[in-house]
Amino acid sequence: MAAGLRLGPLLRYVDWDTGEHATIWIEADRPCTAEVRCADAGAGRTGTAGGADGTGPEARTRADATTGADAVTRADESGADRHGADRPRPDRPGVGGSARTFQVEGHHYALIPVSGLTPASSTAYEVLLDGRRVWPLDDSPFPPSTIRTPAIPAQDVRVAFGSCRWAAPPADEHDPIGPDALDTLAARLADDPDASRPDVLVLLGDQVYADATSQATQRWLAARRDLNEPPGVEVANYEEYTRLYDESWLDPVVRWLLSTVPSCMIFDDHDLIDDWNTSASWLAEKRATAWWQERILSGLMSYWVYQHLGNLSPAELATDPVYAAVRDTPDGTDALRRFAATADADPAAVRWSYRRDFGRSRLLMIDTRAARVLDERHRAMLDQDEAHWLRDQALEAPGSYDHLLIGTSLPWLLPPLIHDAESWNAALCRGERGERWARFGEDLRRRADLEHWAAFPSSFEKLTALIAEVGSGPLAPATICVLSGDVHHAYVAEPEWPDRTVDTTRAMDTTPGGAAAAVPGGATGGAPDARVFQLTCSPVHNAIHSWVRLGFRFGWSRAGRRLGHALARHGRAGRPVIDWSRSGGPWFGNQLMTLTLNGRSAELQLDQARADRTGTRLLTVETRNLTNGP
Repeated sequence: MAAGLRLGPLLRYVDWDTGEHATIWIEADRPCTAEVRCADAGAGRTGTAGGADGTGPEARTRADATTGADAVTRADESGADRHGADRPRPDRPGVGGSARTFQVEGHHYALIPVSGLTPASSTAYEVLLDGRRVWPLDDSPFPPSTIRTPAIPAQDVRVAFGSCRWAAPPADEHDPIGPDALDTLAARLADDPDASRPDVLVLLGDQVYADATSQATQRWLAARRDLNEPPGVEVANYEEYTRLYDESWLDPVVRWLLSTVPSCMIFDDHDLIDDWNTSASWLAEKRATAWWQERILSGLMSYWVYQHLGNLSPAELATDPVYAAVRDTPDGTDALRRFAATADADPAAVRWSYRRDFGRSRLLMIDTRAARVLDERHRAMLDQDEAHWLRDQALEAPGSYDHLLIGTSLPWLLPPLIHDAESWNAALCRGERGERWARFGEDLRRRADLEHWAAFPSSFEKLTALIAEVGSGPLAPATICVLSGDVHHAYVAEPEWPDRTVDTTRAMDTTPGGAAAAVPGGATGGAPDARVFQLTCSPVHNAIHSWVRLGFRFGWSRAGRRLGHALARHGRAGRPVIDWSRSGGPWFGNQLMTLTLNGRSAELQLDQARADRTGTRLLTVETRNLTNGP
């Protein structure tokens, strides 16, 4: 039987150094050789077509992840598709690449390196498995999938970002939480392929919800095992994780979008479990259960396969020992399971964080979940090696980039009341008010999700100091933007830098006591030269409860600030090293933010998905130039 396309393709990496390379991720239904075949390198902006027979697992829809048929373009015998675009042909040379699938837990994947692309071009592509074309699928309403490469040197980049996407229900079912912003963006681009589109999607966590499954998935789980046994309606193993990715990425219009717009991803808690690594006692309780070990290993394994691999460049993949070990054996399950066990037992041994450069814009995506130090007396958002990596990447080649983007699923700057409540709670949990208050603080921390940067006060201060250092001096970037999600609303916050000295010698140092000598550096007073922003955008598609709206609005209010100060005094928590204020929002709804970075200019746009009698659309609710004066 011929190999079929089970999931994908996802266009993950596009090279911004030479404009010649890309990677495309796929899942097949059996071992095979996966090939990407592109139009001629010199063809410029072209289309593609062709199709599969529509009978295999590749033909599933989001309505039913096991049956049905997706649709994509069919070409006629002349080689032109219904959009009037030329398509790659087997007898015509073109750019592309191929890779043999690797196997994990009975599933078959490939990350296909594509080479020979032309800078400043849009190149259509097809996917073939063992020589048989499986993408595009038959009779699609969508435009061809293309790889768009930047001009070299790149002058501008458009970055769309958000977090928290609970898989949308089928298109013919009522959606109780409103239209999906990613679906709506995809539909808009599909309707107008020449419209301005993001150069990259930055997905900041909760791409899947392992602990909040849909009713359809719960029915599927119930057919597999007894849901009265832990973990109940949550996922338990690798096979069940694959169901979550099927449910999310087989949404037809999102499937097309991910095939043609590159993506960068990082996990947050729901990709594994709510409140993942919130505290040492939380982790000890989970490790004492019978089901946790399989859950955490399967979660890390599936994240590595479905999300992490595509974050890496071809050069990084070529030197990655885990990738080599998984590919060099007929079944990579044991090798990947050993890696996941190491990552769980010794988080410092694994780095999930990564860097991407888009012309003169640098993106640092930070792991703020697995890299935590949970000892109450030395709590840190990042372990020492991770913190040093972040500092090194931010300070490398000063003057070589105009914009620094720090991707962290959890906001650095929260509403002031919430920041103070988390700082107060951290003080209680480390025993500042005694054992009784410490027990109360731990219970409150879990119930109220008090685990952002503010809950790691020394890490908050050190990130603040690093931002001040990077943003100061004649070689400073024009902007430093912290991109975050998680909190189910959107806002823009700007720090108010004091005249007192900010000690950058401690920037991102995680040694006990934060010894200044551990990380050499200087000091700066007052505001840095760069404009600094906290840009928070969440959810892409999830519920926003009324109490969340009220709580966050109150958190920004004067009364909320006063209450926060009182809490901080009670916990002997001290004041943060900077103040900040909200300069935009809060906005509630399913939404995406887009940054357009051009030279030293930065523009921000916030779009919300809205539904009316005519359908769904993206409504722009905020635009602003971030590089104008305050």
